[in-house]
Amino acid sequence: MSSDTKVAKQKTTSKPGFRVSRTTYPTIAAVVLLVILLVGGQLIYGKIFAWNTFSSLLHNNAYLVILAVGMTFAILTGGIDLSVGAVLAFASVSGVLLLQAGVPWPLAAVSIVLIGTLFGLLSGMLITYFNVQPFIATLSSMFLARGLASILSTEPVRVPKESPMLDLASKIMLIDGPKKNDLTISINILIALAVVIIAFFLLHNTRFGRTVYGLGGSEQSTELMGLPANKTKILVYLVSGTCAGLAGLVYTTTVGNAQNITGVGWELDAIAAVIIGGTLLTGGAGYVLGSVAGVFVLGVLKLLITRDGNVPAAATTIITGAILLVFVLLQRAISLTGGERGSEAAASEIEKEQEKAPALS
Repeated sequence: MSSDTKVAKQKTTSKPGFRVSRTTYPTIAAVVLLVILLVGGQLIYGKIFAWNTFSSLLHNNAYLVILAVGMTFAILTGGIDLSVGAVLAFASVSGVLLLQAGVPWPLAAVSIVLIGTLFGLLSGMLITYFNVQPFIATLSSMFLARGLASILSTEPVRVPKESPMLDLASKIMLIDGPKKNDLTISINILIALAVVIIAFFLLHNTRFGRTVYGLGGSEQSTELMGLPANKTKILVYLVSGTCAGLAGLVYTTTVGNAQNITGVGWELDAIAAVIIGGTLLTGGAGYVLGSVAGVFVLGVLKLLITRDGNVPAAATTIITGAILLVFVLLQRAISLTGGERGSEAAASEIEKEQEKAPALS
């Protein structure tokens, strides 16, 4: 048997082994960092692996999970959405004022979400049909939303105590532990979980999701493939805006009030969570579950600083910046050693779309 025949036989008989895609390295790093923070916190401060601690993390970060999921869509296309914090504030203030005016709470809740949707649609239209850079378009939306929120009220507006809308944040006991070590959830947490599941399905099981990845890798290639690039860009910012409105509903019911200055800098928190979670800033590669891991990395970090008591609050920003820098450098190192990850991942998604095309025709 010749050597070429042996090689050919080995190729046909060998089984593919377990292979981790390069695009998952930063996400894996985020999960490892989260585990290190949890274990380190348990060893140093104790009571980290406790039901009430996990409950607090879920309740306090549900709104940021929703914001980060929406931001993941925008960044995957190579864009960004700087308006989410301001949109959240305007939607929240508007919704609470409607409640105070006697509007039924379901209509007020829907209006909070729809206001976010409208701002997302505005940004998407500016980016798609007026060729405005996402940074500028969403920056304009941010100033518009913040200004409108300030016109409505510069003072905190409270949700009426008797409003059933506050029940969205009511704690539901799952595990009744000793000494108030309880595991609780709320409808707000279930909303955040539903957002994550829907986003995961959209990104990984639909043509829309494949087009989102394709736009981040090469918009020109996506258009040549006949994929609906313009429609997808509008939908992406519509999703991001809707998530901002939904996050506003979750946060408002959690704290019981709304204010025009709410959400200042939260767009940066969402971006940091998405980047730490492994989504490439230039688009085309990333995972919505990685963004969720990024949110909890930031949440656990704040928790540990609070537990320590001796670390100034400003250190949170410094440490977050340092972690973000490390993850950006990690992404850059992977790109330099293995080509452009975003392009590779996006090309893979476009190939999947090509494979499906004959079946659809």
